[in-house]
Amino acid sequence: MNRALGEITSYGVDDADLYFQYTRSEGWSLEEGIVKTGSFSIDQGVGVRAVSGEKTAFAYSDDISEASLLDAARTVRSISAAAKAGRVKTPARKIASSRSLYQDLDPIATLDSTAKVKLLEKVEKLMKAKDPRIVQVMAGLASEYDVVMVARADGTLAADVRPLVRLSVTVIAEQKGRREVGSGGGGGRFGLAYFDDAQIGQYVDDAVKAALTNLDARPAPAGEMTVVLGSGWPGILLHEAIGHGLEGDFNRKGSSAFSGRIGQRVAAKGVTVLDDGTIADRRGSLNVDDEGHASQRNVLIEDGILKGYIQDSLNARLMGVKPTGNGRRESYAHVPMPRMTNTYMLGGDKAPEEIVASIKKACTPPTLAAARSTSPAASSCSRPAKPSGLKTARFFIP
Repeated sequence: MNRALGEITSYGVDDADLYFQYTRSEGWSLEEGIVKTGSFSIDQGVGVRAVSGEKTAFAYSDDISEASLLDAARTVRSISAAAKAGRVKTPARKIASSRSLYQDLDPIATLDSTAKVKLLEKVEKLMKAKDPRIVQVMAGLASEYDVVMVARADGTLAADVRPLVRLSVTVIAEQKGRREVGSGGGGGRFGLAYFDDAQIGQYVDDAVKAALTNLDARPAPAGEMTVVLGSGWPGILLHEAIGHGLEGDFNRKGSSAFSGRIGQRVAAKGVTVLDDGTIADRRGSLNVDDEGHASQRNVLIEDGILKGYIQDSLNARLMGVKPTGNGRRESYAHVPMPRMTNTYMLGGDKAPEEIVASIKKACTPPTLAAARSTSPAASSCSRPAKPSGLKTARFFIP
């Protein structure tokens, strides 16, 4: 690692890092009472990055060998403005500070294959026992064991073991020729033992309730109206319409609706938005980000006032601020970008009933998980014409 980083930094780049990753993934799916798919994959590699000013040079290899590492290092160093190499002192290695937000276990090994299949079969049995109108059940179980290590040009060395699991359940209900879908599920950074009878029962209840509610739902009336959103999946609107607009790269380039507005009011009083990568066991949490920085609890909007953006090292350096622990990579084959961890709005001082009662006409969708396609420039997002949440928005206040 020292030789590879030395090859890069000797050419006078502003920053450089090596990102090593080893990932094992497994998935099982059940449909119509049959385990239809089972998959297992292993991926590993290293990404090599050099940064000079705003420019980034990047190379990666799935061969973690000294020869491949040095070859990638010599490739990316060409981004430097320096015409030739100079002599640099290799910084002393220092272990990055981090947290222990989740266990460093391999979730794939926490249940054997037979137990995983039985878990999916239990889901189907519970769902079909809930109501005779349930005609089809689909369930999926996914596990991932991800190990990363980052070596930075300043001598920082950081590593993380990231378990991740998810159980997804979907049900189709039929009544008088009409079919509707309901879904549920969840997961996080822990082992498969998390999915005990009580947790599975909660997912089943959520999916069945949504499907049966949809059977009796009528379309929401046309026209503009106030929409009252609760906690849970409706938070995806905050993620898409607001969270992406607070990412450092968009704001540095001036393409976000929030660019240059720190210290200004961007939301109503009482609105406080956080991005917090330090919540134990949550799927968005990280002990260290993909650049080796410890995750943080970042206040983005406080009482309606914009306080800051989420940053990776490149954009933080160019904007004259510190990284916020939000450098994220899709994999070793991708460069890091400033992206969200767990983004949410703090609760206010009004009860849900009080909020609904204060509005003459409103719809209250219990879920709204279909929003996507962000536009940071407009601070907006789009959704399909018939998102599941609005189909079940039956409650209108006269």
